[in-house]
Amino acid sequence: MAVKSSPTTLRRQLGAELRRLRDASGRTVADVARSLGWSESKLSRIETAHTGIRNRDLDSLLDTYSVPDDDRRRIRAVAVQSRQRAWWEGYRDVLPDSYEMLIGFESEAESLQCYEGLVVPGLLQTDEYARAIFESDGHRHDGRELGDSEIDQKVAVRMARQALLTRQPSLNFVAILDEGVLRREVGGPGVLRRQLVRLAETSERANVTIQVLPFSAGAHPALAGAFAILRFSGGQSPLVHCEVRTGGIFQTRSDEVEGYAASFDELRAIALSPDRSIDFLRTAAREAGNK
Repeated sequence: MAVKSSPTTLRRQLGAELRRLRDASGRTVADVARSLGWSESKLSRIETAHTGIRNRDLDSLLDTYSVPDDDRRRIRAVAVQSRQRAWWEGYRDVLPDSYEMLIGFESEAESLQCYEGLVVPGLLQTDEYARAIFESDGHRHDGRELGDSEIDQKVAVRMARQALLTRQPSLNFVAILDEGVLRREVGGPGVLRRQLVRLAETSERANVTIQVLPFSAGAHPALAGAFAILRFSGGQSPLVHCEVRTGGIFQTRSDEVEGYAASFDELRAIALSPDRSIDFLRTAAREAGNK
């Protein structure tokens, strides 16, 4: 069964098409923005899919680039589809914009490789582990304190994201977890033990690979923090998502993505093999259960 393109991915495709049209016209962002009376940041955000575009603004751009009628109809159709609501938009009040974008890109990705040094990745968390994380922070992305219902919504979103691992075609997911992730008693020993058991079980899926980076590996290429590399089918360019408190930032330049990919390959080489990692997870689960 084919995966339907998400609004986030369609906005990305639309932005790339508009950027291609601008490049073909030989004009810069500053040139076009000035001619339309826009700010440069407005046009840049449209081209990078950080925001959508209204019909009136889209028509202005297509006029500026002298786009033929057939191409106009195709581009307008993509724009209409990009404004459709996705399932996660019902939780917009508790999600940072960048987190919404990540969910959209995840839903379209063919593969995802991630390194995590502090907590279990969201796609692998149990509901009680996720709840413990949200309760420990206790604040929305706008700084306001989270209520119980908002925590419930954030946990629901995190659990819904995990359908990516069982859909058809399923996401090819590779996660490298620092040993510290497996020792930190998020929610207490019982919650941690059940989370570790879940990791060991999930790692036996054909489309999921989990590798443990032990303390003995010493310094490594990802000491700066967690990151995820998303790759897509259909010739779409890969991107990198880096975690920050407000949700995350995206790296899209080819040299940046290649740098993260090289670091990930180095991490895989020094991490425990998948089989040894499963043994490590099971041992850690037993140790957590004895506390």
